[in-house]
Amino acid sequence: MHIWVDADACPNVIKDILYRASDRLKLPLTLVANQALRVHRSAYIRTVVVPRGFDVADEEIVRHIVAGDLVITADIPLAAAVLEKNSHALSPRGERYSPETIHERLRIRDMMEQLRDSGVRTGGPAALSQADRQAFANALDQLLVRA
Repeated sequence: MHIWVDADACPNVIKDILYRASDRLKLPLTLVANQALRVHRSAYIRTVVVPRGFDVADEEIVRHIVAGDLVITADIPLAAAVLEKNSHALSPRGERYSPETIHERLRIRDMMEQLRDSGVRTGGPAALSQADRQAFANALDQLLVRA
């Protein structure tokens, strides 16, 4: 299993959890972003810097993943593309995206985007809590144990 991270919006605390897991299990971890990142030094961790642009990092990830890989992302369309390639997708809050739920998540995302486009203030996600961090760590462990 290779772990891929949609790194531009991934919280640092989640990256730290991933660095430790990658080193502990000797799993390759690739962070994809449109800017240079400071990362934990490890033989298993690398970064890929892509040009700025809409979905450029997402496309880079989708181009390289293979069945069974894991992608960390809060981006619902990216998660859908990952699932189509028989890979795993996990949000930084520990939500595991699944083929059974992704279409509903896409509909909700599209509805919220339409509301925002019409001028409705929908607010952003809540700050990442300790419970979110723990949920992520637990979900990650469950996925990696099966790998």
